[in-house]
Amino acid sequence: MRMKPLNGLRILEFDGLGPVTFAGLMLADMGAEVLRLTRAASAGVPVFAEVGGALLHRGRTAVPVDLKSDSDRERILRLVDGADAVIEGFRPGVMERLGYGPEVLHARNPALVFGRVTGWGQTGPLADAVGHDLNYIGLSGVLHAMGEADRPPPPPLNLVGDYGGGAMMLATGVLAALLEARTTGRGRIVDAAMTDGAALLGGLFQALRGQGLWSERRGANLLDGGAPFYRCYACRDGGFIAVAALEPRFYAALLAGLGIDPSEAPQHDRTGWAALHDRFAALFAARDRDDWATHFAGTEACVTPVLGLAEAPDHPHNRDRATFRNGLPAPAPRFDGAEPPTPTVPPLTALGEAAWSKRRDDP
Repeated sequence: MRMKPLNGLRILEFDGLGPVTFAGLMLADMGAEVLRLTRAASAGVPVFAEVGGALLHRGRTAVPVDLKSDSDRERILRLVDGADAVIEGFRPGVMERLGYGPEVLHARNPALVFGRVTGWGQTGPLADAVGHDLNYIGLSGVLHAMGEADRPPPPPLNLVGDYGGGAMMLATGVLAALLEARTTGRGRIVDAAMTDGAALLGGLFQALRGQGLWSERRGANLLDGGAPFYRCYACRDGGFIAVAALEPRFYAALLAGLGIDPSEAPQHDRTGWAALHDRFAALFAARDRDDWATHFAGTEACVTPVLGLAEAPDHPHNRDRATFRNGLPAPAPRFDGAEPPTPTVPPLTALGEAAWSKRRDDP
């Protein structure tokens, strides 16, 4: 069985909510040895109290600590000495006040990569302001582009800010800095701001807007539900069907499946989109969701059912790929080699017992 790509990397995760936790999950899933420093019950915070721990905390050992304790501090710093990277998601200045800032840690371990993720970033007028995912993506311009024309933008869960703009950018930045440190022997500070990351995720739409191909009006564009051939429709049983027939060939298959003459529904005639949407909506509302899914199965119409969270693990495709294990999403992406075991949440380990495993380059 081949080792996972990050086997041998040691990462110290200062526990937090949102993006830093998801970044730790990603790095551990890919083989890094991650020690998660969680707040001890004695510090006033329940251990493993966060919702989602069965998934978000899997694959790495939790070590309860009191970051303000002198005795715990010495043990934590010894762990820093053997780490390749540290990741944290506190507000700017908190790690410095606790005595774990980049200057202190780099003095002990010059090659250490110091990964930081916040909403607004380490600098700027809002750096010290409070906020959450919705605030950060609101400032990025991305939130405004989502939703229906006559309604306020809907919260897109916390996928765009916390996870896409925060965790994924943090993990990518840390890995890039680790590659550099292997060559130079010097670590970097990675400043991952959710406003920056969310803005980057929305870069395509900024580019299209600059070319006059994207309107600021929600629900009037190709990928925001404005196009009748790229949106979701309600079905007779209360379920929903996803239609994504963007290319002409796929659009033709959609029309064929709906029994519509192509001459009656030119794809890119925007003056007819509203009427075509109503026509599509009436057709999809006449049959149940799974009936439509069966009807379009095997065609190029790009029509699929919108599954609920409870349904998704049982879909044949997801079962075949083992996309879910024990009802929770499996690690992604995948790498060639034997199928990895189902990741679990290890038991708590006392700080005095926490240690890095031996790796190939250890003396």
